[in-house]
Amino acid sequence: MVWGKLLGGAFGFMIGGPIGAVLGAALGHSFDKGMNLQLAQDTADEDLPPGDAERIKMAFFTATFSVVGYIAKADGRVDKSEIALAEALMSQMNLDAELRSAAIKLFDQGKQDNFDAEALVLQFRHECQRRTSLYRMFVEILIQAALADGQMSPDEEVALLKVAAVLGFSEYSFRQLEMLVRYSMGMAQAGATGSGAGHSRRQGAGAGRRAPPPSDQLSVRDAFKALGVEPSDDKATVKRAYRRLMSQHHPDKLVSKGLPEEMIKLATDKTQHIQKAYERVKVSKGW
Repeated sequence: MVWGKLLGGAFGFMIGGPIGAVLGAALGHSFDKGMNLQLAQDTADEDLPPGDAERIKMAFFTATFSVVGYIAKADGRVDKSEIALAEALMSQMNLDAELRSAAIKLFDQGKQDNFDAEALVLQFRHECQRRTSLYRMFVEILIQAALADGQMSPDEEVALLKVAAVLGFSEYSFRQLEMLVRYSMGMAQAGATGSGAGHSRRQGAGAGRRAPPPSDQLSVRDAFKALGVEPSDDKATVKRAYRRLMSQHHPDKLVSKGLPEEMIKLATDKTQHIQKAYERVKVSKGW
């Protein structure tokens, strides 16, 4: 993506509402009458006209970093460690200097007291045109950002549940996403739900951060939870769950639906951990 090129763009489209307002404030431009976006590389999308595809990519990128800022501010303040976590997410995406600058400005917009997360996420939902795989990836990125220091505070949890609800996820569905993210980050299930997560954070406050263990060192129970199945489920049920998750996180499919190319690595990492969880379950069941 090439940001800030308001004239002569290869694709022109209108984007207003909360997303346009946040993006305009972050980049120092007025988007009341729309904007143009020029792409460094144009990739044809199977199920989206080019204008719609790029509009979704812009909405996804804008919503991701502004809402990450909102989640970081959920407990009333943003400290240096939370800023570092946002920057770590940017590094994981291999953002170039221009996109990193834009992401930081969007993050700062999300921290503002007048940031309307619900309205922005509602518009994001509309822009994605019912592509639920994008909703899922969006929520997983937010969960990953909240857990990047090893814990999720109660306020962060409430904010995440609110965002997930706007996108149509029940709390049960949210917990499944959370468990998959925890597994991919090498975090065990302990403290993954309810007030336990906040308690874990308070217990760990002030303690030095330790790198989580690789996902293949987690328990078989965590592998089942990551796949969203139970140990008592039969082979066919587990295999269906695995195939569904792999399809939902397939990088090429997500990009074709509007996932920004910079986020491909996040989707690829997820598929690798889903594969590890499935292999671990198969070994434990003797399949």
